Amino acid sequence: MNIKKYGLIGQTLSHSFSKKHFEEKFKNENIKDCSYSLFELKNIEELTALIKNSINIKGLNVTIPYKEKVLPFLNDIDPVAKEIGAVNTIKITDNKLKGYNTDYYGFKKSLKPFLDINHERALIFGTGGASKTVKYVLNELNIDCLLVSRNPKNDDEISYDDVNEYVIKHHQIIVNTTPIGMFPKIEPFPKFDYKNLTSKHLLYDLIYNPLETEFLKRGKQQSCITLNGLQMLKLQAEKSWEIWNS
Repeated sequence: MNIKKYGLIGQTLSHSFSKKHFEEKFKNENIKDCSYSLFELKNIEELTALIKNSINIKGLNVTIPYKEKVLPFLNDIDPVAKEIGAVNTIKITDNKLKGYNTDYYGFKKSLKPFLDINHERALIFGTGGASKTVKYVLNELNIDCLLVSRNPKNDDEISYDDVNEYVIKHHQIIVNTTPIGMFPKIEPFPKFDYKNLTSKHLLYDLIYNPLETEFLKRGKQQSCITLNGLQMLKLQAEKSWEIWNS
């Protein structure tokens, strides 16, 4: 049987549920001619050899820290992914790589049912590829964004030290796009005074392992709406599958 190969590229993948998700999909849908693997790359330059040496590789998902770094290695980029500036899905046809952003679809669809009229402004922890996707979606939904960075460079960025009572009060969506709190280092959390949160706040952590990070636990203690990244993962994975098979 000619097995079609798919997989995930990243630097450290012990936290990932992607392989489990696709293996369960293949089993439940009786798909016998596909496999899904984890490819840990020390640097993005290793992607070239991976493609060259993998027979019948058809598609890849991309995770931290390569969603932006992968762009120069692509032959083509979908317009939405190009506008966002980050890719998390690659379709491979005759050794040609086309990049897409299915995180966009997953985040938007998983967030929308929980939005309320008071959710006018958002605070985004992190400035990497995932934060670009989150900001793009929120702006589409007419929600203003302020990014929190260790080293603020732009007008729409502040430092962690600047996340005070006023900032929390006026940003009732807070999204963590960083790996802070991700397995196996589950104790850390974004630092700010959680006592300033209220039941009107929505906290969304893109992390899904653990299912409830310390960030979300502390939000729940203040009666916030809390969402983890598992639904986003499932939605973006199904969108990836749709793209690979289109």
